[in-house]
Amino acid sequence: MPKISVDVPQELLDDLDDHVGDDGKFVNRSDAVRASLRKTLDVLDDIDARHGRLGADDTENAEDAEDV
Repeated sequence: MPKISVDVPQELLDDLDDHVGDDGKFVNRSDAVRASLRKTLDVLDDIDARHGRLGADDTENAEDAEDV
């Protein structure tokens, strides 16, 4: 899996950390960032599909996201 590096404002990092660890929803920051990225892309795909901006393959993915 490729690695990326991003600059994150401290306020966002603090908020992210509230959801990571033994009492959080995610095991580590990487899992939290991946989940957030997937969710954001699913939402954007859904918006694009409603506006007719996706190809046939992408539209299927947007429809699958609605089932989750």
